[in-house]
Order: sequence, then C-alpha cells, then structure tokens
Amino acid sequence: MSSPSLNSYRSPWVIVTRADDPWVGAEVAALHRRGGGVVALTGFEMLEPASLFAAFAGALSFPSYFGRNWDALIDCLHDWHGHGAASRDLAVLIDHADALLSTDFFGLFISVLCIAAWKANLQLDADGIPHEEIAPFALHFVFLLDNTAPAAFAEPAASGADVGVALLDGRLTATLVGDDWPGADQVITV
Repeated sequence: MSSPSLNSYRSPWVIVTRADDPWVGAEVAALHRRGGGVVALTGFEMLEPASLFAAFAGALSFPSYFGRNWDALIDCLHDWHGHGAASRDLAVLIDHADALLSTDFFGLFISVLCIAAWKANLQLDADGIPHEEIAPFALHFVFLLDNTAPAAFAEPAASGADVGVALLDGRLTATLVGDDWPGADQVITV
C-alpha cells in the first residue's frame, strides 16, 4: 500500500492517526493549496447511526432527499459535487474519533467510507470502467485520536466488508481489497 495522501486519487481511503500527527497539517495545507476543502466532524456526535447520518448531512449540506442510511451515505459522498460543493477535492476529518471505537457499527462505517472514496477517487461505474460523465475527485477520511493508539482500531476496521488495514508510520490505513474493487491497492491485513 502507498503512503497515505489526501492529495491523490489513490488509496488508502481512510486513515486513523493521532490528533497531533504533523502529517495531517502538512496534507491539509497541500490540499488547500490545490483548491481542495476540509470538513470537520466530531466523533462524539456520531455514536449512533442516526446521529452519524445527521452529522454528515449537516456538515456536507446533503440534499433533502438524503435517505439517512448507509447506502445513501455512499451515494451522497461520492456524488458530493452534484450538491454544489465549492471545492474540487475533499478531506473529512473526524476529531475525537476515540469514541467511535466502542460503536458496534464501526466496521460497516469504515467499509461505507472506503466504498464512497473508491467511487469518488476513481469514478468507476458498476463494471469497473471509468465513468464518462463524472470527473474523479480526491476524497479521503481521517480519524483523529486523542488518547487511543491507532492500532486499537485495526480489528474493528477490518471487520468491515472487503476492508484491508495496515499500519504505516504509526497510522492505521484502510482500503478496499479483493477482485470487486479494481484500482484499489492491495494490503496485508494486520
């Protein structure tokens, strides 16, 4: 797997790291220089699926028809530019993400984020062929931890469907694995 970058169309799609990791500041600064945007969410407000959907819908100005379910979250994230987004590329930072470790849906959440990012970054249709009408955009998710080591999230993250995780430079990274996800980097699950 490649080193994580918020400024490319490649995986890993999800990064779990310490809140004080200097990599985050450098990547966000580079994203801003390229005209990209950053949206900040808080882990404390996402401890139940309903509040998670509400947090994403509010922060990203999802349309009123957002279905507030996992499939709808995938659709709205990878179609985000259709909702009037001002910037081309996007990083979603989740502060105080330690709280999410105790949720029973964390693996599913990581899988959903990986699928949305895979679709946005590669803009592939259901057959794995580049979409002719929609340009790809960089979409990545960063979970910022206050007290928990990123490695503690490895098993819960890897429990998501088709999710492979790896530890790189003290960061936990997650991406999609398997033949159903062309273009995704292959990883060795920790």
